[in-house]
Amino acid sequence: MMKKLLLIVLGATVALITYAQEDQGWQQKFEQLGTALPTPNSYRTASGAPGENYWQQKADYKIDVELDDAKQTIKGSETITYTNNSPDKLTYLWIQLDQNVREKETNTIKTRPSTLQDSIPAKFFPGVPSDYDGGFKITAVKDINGKALTYTINKTMMRIDLPSAITSGGTYTFSIDWWWNINDRMKLGGRGGYEYFPEDDNYSYTIAQWYPRMAVYDDVNGWQNKQFLGRGEFALTFGDFEVNITVPSDHIIAATGVLQNPQKVLTSQELARFKQAKTSFDKPVVIVTQAEAEIKEKTKSTSKSTWTYKAQNVRDFAFASSRKYIWDAQAVKIGDKTPLAMSYYPKEGNPLWEKESTLAVKNTLEVYSKYTINYPYPVAISVHGASIGMEYPMICFNFGRPNKDGSYTDRTKYRMISVVIHEVGHNFFPMIINSDERQWTWMDEGLNTFVQYRTQVENYENFPSRRGPATSMVNYMKGDKSFIRPIMTNSEQILQFGNNAYGKPAAAMNILRETVMGPELFDKAFKEYATRWAFKSPTPADLFRTLEDASAVDLDWFWRGWFYSVDNVDIAVDEVKWFRLKETTVDKEKKTKKVKKGDLNASNESGKATDFSNGPKEITVIDTDPRFYGEFQNRVDDNAIRAKLAGKNMYEIKFKNVGGLVMPLIIEFTFTDGSKQIERIPAEIWRYNEKEVSKVFMFDKEVTNIVLDPHLETADTNVEDNVFPKVESASKVDAFKGK
Repeated sequence: MMKKLLLIVLGATVALITYAQEDQGWQQKFEQLGTALPTPNSYRTASGAPGENYWQQKADYKIDVELDDAKQTIKGSETITYTNNSPDKLTYLWIQLDQNVREKETNTIKTRPSTLQDSIPAKFFPGVPSDYDGGFKITAVKDINGKALTYTINKTMMRIDLPSAITSGGTYTFSIDWWWNINDRMKLGGRGGYEYFPEDDNYSYTIAQWYPRMAVYDDVNGWQNKQFLGRGEFALTFGDFEVNITVPSDHIIAATGVLQNPQKVLTSQELARFKQAKTSFDKPVVIVTQAEAEIKEKTKSTSKSTWTYKAQNVRDFAFASSRKYIWDAQAVKIGDKTPLAMSYYPKEGNPLWEKESTLAVKNTLEVYSKYTINYPYPVAISVHGASIGMEYPMICFNFGRPNKDGSYTDRTKYRMISVVIHEVGHNFFPMIINSDERQWTWMDEGLNTFVQYRTQVENYENFPSRRGPATSMVNYMKGDKSFIRPIMTNSEQILQFGNNAYGKPAAAMNILRETVMGPELFDKAFKEYATRWAFKSPTPADLFRTLEDASAVDLDWFWRGWFYSVDNVDIAVDEVKWFRLKETTVDKEKKTKKVKKGDLNASNESGKATDFSNGPKEITVIDTDPRFYGEFQNRVDDNAIRAKLAGKNMYEIKFKNVGGLVMPLIIEFTFTDGSKQIERIPAEIWRYNEKEVSKVFMFDKEVTNIVLDPHLETADTNVEDNVFPKVESASKVDAFKGK
């Protein structure tokens, strides 16, 4: 194959061959993931979509539960109808008993490392026995006819042995009775529990993981019965719920689903306001006022009421209950639906909550619907809690409390808004796009944090986003690698949980959108993922494959670097050479060329950092040699090429990959007239040499300054080596003197 010998690019062809032949410590950063991903099959395709034989189980619940406000206990009875949509026969069922993470013999405490020091605050002293009697107390497990079933409890899992196998397409109905002591979440922590308010002697309950729940059986793991140790959250099966909740009659309940008997549990005034809220799009309607809640705090009813809720196609159910709750609601237009954005909070949450909570719910539904699917559920609820942030279908519990005098700082306000957006956003990840949290925390937390960042950017001016931007991960990614693990690490083995499972994957998605793929391509591909896997259970491979399939962008290098390694981004501008064309006749035989002295990389007379002061080298373009290129000479007009190059400023830049994580090159050139120009080079420029690469740029104007990653898009951990002319950093002593 004929080649054109033009030495414009300083022997680029020779350099290319050299890169390919020399051992550069090749780490296969651009090889396809291949066997690192599961083999596609009829359940999950190579494109990342559900296959024609994709299946998932279904679990329907009918539950009667009572909250005892005097003893702080939960007592319930549930009937589960389990549908086996798998091709397999099931001879036993696994049930999740997540409250058992708090029993006295829990492995969570046993497997938690601990040390002693000379001086330890009492609250942090390890191994102090607790008086709290936690965990499920299972009182009965029966079949549909009331006959006792054999069961075995293994910590947070319970196996129920079946009299006969459930065949493919079959159903099985059984019941479980239980009770448990509600934990004081202000003392013991937890995703749910109660908060006691001594000033008025009342409680606020946020009740979660409160009933025995079906474990997932799927095509990936079979039974997902990995023990719950407290961090890796939940893998759950979709189904329909009908729940009767008995509480003191002056309590207000917020719950997953739609209230079925409002006329029985609400006053006529509350019912009228509730109906008004369904058509109020401009602002929330206050259904229970602060004054009304304060009256109930003092009077305390001794009678009981039962609230009935139904929810369809949800993977879980949670509720909150208190006589202290103020309640407001506002309709939100999402496609052809008008879900209610609602907030429940005690007076201790005001005035912050009445101003910000429901507005944040509304903003979340609108932005998440834009980037994923239209919010399909009838309600989205934010419930106030002093020390909690946790999510469930249609309802979440959120912290953010003003000072006792009602004042609050911007920090408190933004933290509160941030957690409301995040927890409401979990309706999409994983409540609808139902990833396995027990295995992969990042698939819900990281993706959710990314769209949370989009919500903050698009609805709040100058929002101090803690996670999402590339710059937010710089300190983490340049840290000690012995304390960092890849994103693709099981939830229980992660180090630096927040950075690994929330921050880094969110920053990765943001970099994909803004730098690697561009917003248009990314948004379409991300929406395709959400659409494909709504109300289904995706794996990491399904996400990776879908984003590539829907965009025509090969991203295997990106997944390898950001998700499978602990490499960091540190790309340096290592050398810069400046050339201009020399107008001279060249001896074709000897191919000689003479250039004037000058090299941007050579130190100047003072030995200081180099700059453009030495001027350009001269470069000669020689004529095409017909002895080697034959007829090709007739196609090349050497003088025409020289004419096009005349007066051009050519800059050869060598980049070094110091951190190991390959990324696109974003180079900003500043010219003598003060104008700027940005060149974007895809990451594939590193495919021949993962450690260093050179690239030539050509301009009419002279360059005075070069900056790599000028807008801090790539999480580069050392921006000092991103500039030319080089800028000498002051020593620590000089920096101290300067202060």
